[in-house]
Amino acid sequence: MSVRLRDKLFPEGGKVRKILRKINRIIHGLKPSTIIKFLKSIKNEGWKNTWNKAKDNIQNGTKIPPYEIWMKFNDPTKEELEEQRKTKFKLNPKISILVPMYNTPINFFNELVQYMINQTYTNWELCLEDGSPEKNKKIEEICKKDNRIKYNYTGKNLGISGNTNEALKNATGDYIALLDHDDLLTANCLYEVVKAINEDPSIEFIYTDEDKITTTDKPRFDPHFKPDFAIDTLRSNNYICHFSVFRKDLMEKLGGERSKYDGAQDYDIIIRMAEIAKNIKHIPKILYHWRVHELSTAKAGGDAKPYAFEAGITVLQDHLERVGLEGEVSHGTTLGTYKIDYKVKENPKVTILIPNCNEAKTLKTCIDSVLKLTTYKNYEIIVIENNSTEKSIFDYYKELEKEEKVKILYYPEKEFNYSKIINFGVKNTDGEYIVQLNNDTKLLTPDWLEKMVGMNQRDDVGAIGVKLYYPDGTIQHAGTIIGIYGVAGHVFKGLYKKVHGYFARDSHIQNLSAVTAACMMAKRSVYEEVGYMDEEFAVAFNDIDFCLKIIQSGKLIIYNPFVELTHYESKSRGYDDTPEKKKRFQKEIDLFYKKWGDYKKKGDPYYNINLRLDSDQFDIKQEKVQQ
Repeated sequence: MSVRLRDKLFPEGGKVRKILRKINRIIHGLKPSTIIKFLKSIKNEGWKNTWNKAKDNIQNGTKIPPYEIWMKFNDPTKEELEEQRKTKFKLNPKISILVPMYNTPINFFNELVQYMINQTYTNWELCLEDGSPEKNKKIEEICKKDNRIKYNYTGKNLGISGNTNEALKNATGDYIALLDHDDLLTANCLYEVVKAINEDPSIEFIYTDEDKITTTDKPRFDPHFKPDFAIDTLRSNNYICHFSVFRKDLMEKLGGERSKYDGAQDYDIIIRMAEIAKNIKHIPKILYHWRVHELSTAKAGGDAKPYAFEAGITVLQDHLERVGLEGEVSHGTTLGTYKIDYKVKENPKVTILIPNCNEAKTLKTCIDSVLKLTTYKNYEIIVIENNSTEKSIFDYYKELEKEEKVKILYYPEKEFNYSKIINFGVKNTDGEYIVQLNNDTKLLTPDWLEKMVGMNQRDDVGAIGVKLYYPDGTIQHAGTIIGIYGVAGHVFKGLYKKVHGYFARDSHIQNLSAVTAACMMAKRSVYEEVGYMDEEFAVAFNDIDFCLKIIQSGKLIIYNPFVELTHYESKSRGYDDTPEKKKRFQKEIDLFYKKWGDYKKKGDPYYNINLRLDSDQFDIKQEKVQQ
């Protein structure tokens, strides 16, 4: 590149010029292994994602990490902790914290005890069960610091579950909590738990947000701001994990933990608790520090305890059997995540509705992909013709009439109204399951209908959405969060398919408030139950509204990333770029606020109050969070 061209494209003093200069300085000092890693990143993730990661690393080298800023605003101050110590609750339940021990490092244990003694809520007991081969006198001395600490040395390694159950025998509390021997609770942890119990005494199961820590003199990191309780998210990974608190009678009813699942024993007890608990509470605050060291499952990469991930499959397979569901459990796309393919019962008919106006080439790409790839047999494609004017599309319709599985349904009205078109299609077809499919999509997953029908046959499921990519392979849709960008937004947009977003939530099955109708399946009975799609939402937010009506009816929305399509977004409909379209768009925004303002105000339960609403990448807020 000539100097003149460089100066024209990247002016001196400009942001890009500064970044390029930093990159140039860095490249001169790179090791060959780093260059190879950089080239592999380009190959696997593409130039765009590699560039963005490099740019972020350079820029963040001089910035305070976002989580450290969050902590500055949101960690309780000394004054707030002192106020908590003075608080007098109406209910003061005893919390029994069970800790199985085995060759516990003395420095970790000393910190664990000190953090317990520093709790602002004082009615607790620490029930320790030590199965180490030799008794540690230093541990005994530390336990004498506080008479609320119950230490029992057995000299027998009964495993994590066995030692936990022995500790349970010594528990006298109203609630049981689980704590690993190398982890830490924040000073306000038990206070927040008891505060929640006082606000709702019927709570049976509580869990909190968490982060990670190496040593107490180093910054905490990797905060996990979790969604509220979501059964399909839990079936995909043990996102609840730490800090879990159960009512004691429920813990005893379940018989404690089970050695069969050691490595995933907490996953087992949590999912069994979820089967029977009627009131599960999520506290969206960081109250638990998960220790990262060489032997912990928190260690990056998850290689410390591979048997734990195999045990997780057994946990889920046994869970499905208990609740009467048939499905095959396998590993997900990342360690510690799982996917369930539910068995299709009988052979229900699926109707695929594709609204269309002109765009013969686009529609052909869509239909060809469905006809060529789909492995499920009992389906039909219904093209809903909506005021096309081009000769090419009607010529293509004549070709389609020769296809046994394809029919053309002519929508009688002139004005475009997506909701009306879909309702017209549902009412004039007879499939038991309805797929709304945009004409500007291309199927990538052959067994897509098996995956969606099997899941949708569950009584508790209302609708299922999928993972959509832009033509360049980046994510267009990985679920929708209410409140993002004002109304609702797709998350992880622009993320390359081989790069995982926040806690891999782009790539595991989960419950959400909404999914896009660019490809969405629902039972015919669900349309009838919720009154079909709201025809006041002619173009925008009709799918969001439909999903929220389904949730309101008591059924679940599921995002399944193992069904994938390419989406050439809005290719046939166009964009809202005229005054008339902008006016209609604003009208639909106002209508959404009128109908769902309370839902939005409370916050999307499948998001987290600590995450930003002006970003679709699950970025952390940089301000005081009001709770």
